[in-house]
Amino acid sequence: MKIYCKNTKEYLTMLGGEKVSDLLPRLKEVLPFKPICAYVNNKTEDLSFPLFSPKQVEFLPANSETGKRVYVRSLCMMLYKAVAGLLPKATLKIDHSIAGGHYCRLLVEDEEMVPDQAFMDLLTERMQSLVDSDIPFKRHERLTKDVIAMYREQGLDAKVNLLETLHELYTTYYNLAGIADGFYGPLAPSTGFLKDFDLRPYKQGFLLFPHSKEETEKSLEKNPPGEKMFKAFTDQLRFNYMIRVTNVGDLNRAVQEKRTPGLINVAEAMHEKLIGEIASEIAERRKEGNAGIVLVAGPSSSGKTTSTKRLAIHLATNLIVPKMISLDDYFVNREDTPRDETGDYDFESLYALDLQRLNSDLEKLLRGEEVNIPTYSFELGKRIEKPKPLRLDKNDVLLMEGIHGLNPELTHSIEENKVFKVYVSALTTLKIDNHNWISTSDNRLLRRIVRDYKYRGTSALESIRRWPSVRRGEEKWIFPYSENADATFNSSLIFEIGAMKEFAIPLLREVPRDNVNYSQAYRLMKLLSYFEPIPLNQIPSTSLLREFLGGSSFNY
Repeated sequence: MKIYCKNTKEYLTMLGGEKVSDLLPRLKEVLPFKPICAYVNNKTEDLSFPLFSPKQVEFLPANSETGKRVYVRSLCMMLYKAVAGLLPKATLKIDHSIAGGHYCRLLVEDEEMVPDQAFMDLLTERMQSLVDSDIPFKRHERLTKDVIAMYREQGLDAKVNLLETLHELYTTYYNLAGIADGFYGPLAPSTGFLKDFDLRPYKQGFLLFPHSKEETEKSLEKNPPGEKMFKAFTDQLRFNYMIRVTNVGDLNRAVQEKRTPGLINVAEAMHEKLIGEIASEIAERRKEGNAGIVLVAGPSSSGKTTSTKRLAIHLATNLIVPKMISLDDYFVNREDTPRDETGDYDFESLYALDLQRLNSDLEKLLRGEEVNIPTYSFELGKRIEKPKPLRLDKNDVLLMEGIHGLNPELTHSIEENKVFKVYVSALTTLKIDNHNWISTSDNRLLRRIVRDYKYRGTSALESIRRWPSVRRGEEKWIFPYSENADATFNSSLIFEIGAMKEFAIPLLREVPRDNVNYSQAYRLMKLLSYFEPIPLNQIPSTSLLREFLGGSSFNY
């Protein structure tokens, strides 16, 4: 049979049943990298994937976006194997990403073990030994009941919990030198691929980095762990434990037992509590003559708009009158917009805004003067001056939402104490199981896919295609300033992926299979497949999630 290799743009003859890796000896002279995985018909597969019919194959390096995911998943299984060797009765929990790495914790007999540098050195030595031994990750598919028994024997209770709620006949898992584990994506061929890693003690646990010690130093210098972000994650994890929903299996059981209405009410009440606390803090600062301007910032699809509207309501309950303006009205004219490295207009840039006009208007408003707020016409690509007067009275506060709200250069001429900054981000803390977390970026992408189709007519394909550019803009203009926030609001809701499932899957199915972005659509569908759907009628009209699903009581 013929296999088309996209890397070399040629057909190669194979026998049915051979593996993807069997192609590599014929390509070693022409393939400029050592592949860690491959796209097979635009689906990510490991190199042991068997070929029984004609396929298109594209080999991927470890430094590609998909390759990085495979590398990190494989590193996590190698970490689990190393921990099991040192502490056979310990439970490894990989909670979330932070500072370019992943925060991990160890529990021994349900008590948290705080690892020191000596233990980190032992663990590093054990992992390095696994790398040097170049042990294969062996992929298997067995009856789910047998996999459950295997996981139960290893103490992987969260995996057992999930599989018992999915009711699948067969389950795929990997074996590494006698231990089993499962991931929602393929792994590297062997531990020998995982030469670069680093471990650092942090807080009550440690950080796992998917690069060398030298690269870790550079990464931490550029992107140190954020105390405020870590606290937001930790607070949400405590909330998850309190309501006894820490993983997808727990959530699925709540759906199957019809307990989600109560769960949703508690999660929504927590949102209200957090926003109310932010409003109260602003009110306290207003008593001292500060915080005349409130800036709300956050990455794409973090829920900034609804958070701002709900904050305005809570400010009103504190006898503060919020007056809202949009930073979009301060865009420079189209021809003055900066361009990115590809030559396209960079609307994400801070300098796409008229900073001089903005700061001048803000200074006047804080002095009690009246200003005329500009109006930007996206159709014409320029500002239009028409009557839109604004003045701040004694009990007023100016409320502005935009991606640059935490950047000190945005309000460079305004005294710091006059500005209160709120950072909104969907810090996803629900895990698939103890070794598989849910990416905050994936959560936001699902929100964006559903919202942009519903309100802007944008296909899932187009949303996925644009996402890498959106992420680059966030890395440059938003994330470096997150610790500048006076308050952080975690906009994630523990039930939201289940609620989005029935909206997102039909849109993802429309992504053509012959398009390279199908790999991401398939990956997201795989994630959604783990969730029991949650009916839309259980979501309150005031919920932040309604910004994406529709049916909100707020006007947008």
